Amino acid sequence: MARTSLALDTLGRRWTLIAAGLCLLPLLLQLPMPLPVVIAVAGAIAAAMAARGAAPGWLRTVLALAVFGLVLAQSGMHVGRDTGCALLAGMLAIKPSELRTVRDARSLLGFALFAPFATFLLDQGPLSLALGLCGAVLVLAALARVSEQESGLPAAGVRHVARIGTVARLIAIGLPLALAAFWLFPRLATPLWGIPERSTARPGLSDEMSPGDWIDLIADDTPAMRVTFRGAEPTTRDMYWRGPTLTQYDGRTWTASPWLRSLPPATVEHGAPTWEYEIALEPTERNLLVALEMPLELPDGMRAAHEYTFTSERRLDRVTRWQLRSAPPVRFEADLPDSLRRLALQLPADFNPRTRALAQQWRAETNDDGALVARALAWIRSDFAYTLTTPLPGRHAVDEFLFEYRAGFCEHFSSAFAVLMREAGIPTRVVTGYTGGTRNRYGNYWIVRRMDAHAWNEVWLEGRGWVRVDPTAAVAPERIYDTLEDRLGAGGGADALLPMADLGDWALRAWNDFVLGFDAARQQRMLQRIGFENIDARGLTALFALSAALALGWMLWLVARTERERDPLLRAWHRLGRRYARLGLGRERHEPATAWARRVTGARTGEDALLALTHRFVAARYAAPASDATLVRALRAHRPARETTR
Repeated sequence: MARTSLALDTLGRRWTLIAAGLCLLPLLLQLPMPLPVVIAVAGAIAAAMAARGAAPGWLRTVLALAVFGLVLAQSGMHVGRDTGCALLAGMLAIKPSELRTVRDARSLLGFALFAPFATFLLDQGPLSLALGLCGAVLVLAALARVSEQESGLPAAGVRHVARIGTVARLIAIGLPLALAAFWLFPRLATPLWGIPERSTARPGLSDEMSPGDWIDLIADDTPAMRVTFRGAEPTTRDMYWRGPTLTQYDGRTWTASPWLRSLPPATVEHGAPTWEYEIALEPTERNLLVALEMPLELPDGMRAAHEYTFTSERRLDRVTRWQLRSAPPVRFEADLPDSLRRLALQLPADFNPRTRALAQQWRAETNDDGALVARALAWIRSDFAYTLTTPLPGRHAVDEFLFEYRAGFCEHFSSAFAVLMREAGIPTRVVTGYTGGTRNRYGNYWIVRRMDAHAWNEVWLEGRGWVRVDPTAAVAPERIYDTLEDRLGAGGGADALLPMADLGDWALRAWNDFVLGFDAARQQRMLQRIGFENIDARGLTALFALSAALALGWMLWLVARTERERDPLLRAWHRLGRRYARLGLGRERHEPATAWARRVTGARTGEDALLALTHRFVAARYAAPASDATLVRALRAHRPARETTR
């Protein structure tokens, strides 16, 4: 009790605060602004209060309430995985305000280790792992420093690098067991449990779309998925990655129809060519999937609604891979039932009167649905422009877009086109997903980023069924005066950074493949490469048990060994003594070196060299300022004489 209440010295406080801060860093990097800044400032205030002595309880309470209040306000009072992690970060940041004694230091360091583990609930990237490992190493080094103070060792007795080196050696001892657990522990095809949902979903596709909702999404250049083709590849113009299909409209928001989810997929007649590919989808915290139009069949765990909205059976909280084959559709639901036709023509009353009037005028002039679609595209191509800066819509959002500002991005074009076509009596719906992609120059795969999110339309035409129409693509390139590339600063000096970005993404993909994607199937393939064909669960368990036993034996052998003598002269001298000990002439603990050598010389003939070496050792050990390298080599080379005992 007296030791644990010992006041923490300056060096121990410094080690403790640095270690706790480094553990907190990867967690802060995963939190939305301004939470990381506020929590970091709160941590600095708490550390300063601890350095000045005991802070009043009311001040610590106010600081804690302020941090907790901000976290809850940022999450919109929703409880989720990210909210819990933010609260953990806030508690860890204000914990140093209680840092007084050795016991407080141990408590803070133990609590700090929860931060890297919480980080892995939000992100499993290599940066999070590297920072978490660095934090764990510093925590162990700080605990060693606290133990040194508790033992009464001087602060300058151990160098900082040596302290960290000791911890690194301890980690290296346990590394074989950790690798055995990662590579050989039986993997389940599906996990027994899932992690809690986030309070706010990550940016990504949704089953609804409102004007302005996508402005943050299409300015986000983080990868949404990576696609690897086997064999033929489509052109970027053919890369329409189909996501949620939206059929219901309330005057502002397009949503997916829950009714269509219960119906079997519509009939699709495919054309040529056929593309085989694998999608590595980044986590979205949703269960919505995408596929290249149109899949020939669906893999296990993936299902399609009637209008080909693809969903996963489980929430996508980790990187998932989907093997698919697709071909362009020739006919897509050529026979449209009346109930589905009414759904695809549904519009709210008392909205967009000018659009309704224009559509009725065009319908009165022609009964050809194809000609009417072409007329709308020609109007958009000649009079409209692409921009990311649009005013907030009013009640009649489509009227305002078509007849007033006539500029927007894919959300506005697809929504307005669908309303115009429905008013003209043509079944139409909005399809969301991604278009295009960028080939990585270091890997044979395509990167589809969140900024590639897109919305287009499908119109139903007699004899052809649903036909894709992209009104945004109809906008003339010379009329696009505010492109996404302009906003992101593409071109110029940014082009020189593209190879580095590709290299970084290639490394991240390798991390996803060999670490995050190491599931039961990949484990079986790895074992097959080293000669274990079709190993079952029992055999895999036995292999893991054997590997773990060997690793534990290695650890026990290293721990049981006596500490290696650092002085090479003493190390050589002790080794020499062990050689004679095997002959029954070992040196007693109380026996001086010279006396021992004389005893051996008296007991055996031909040991004059031993006596001479002993005199040199004594002189080097107790008189010379440093070890003699020549003497060390002589001690190592000396062997007992081959003489009979006297």
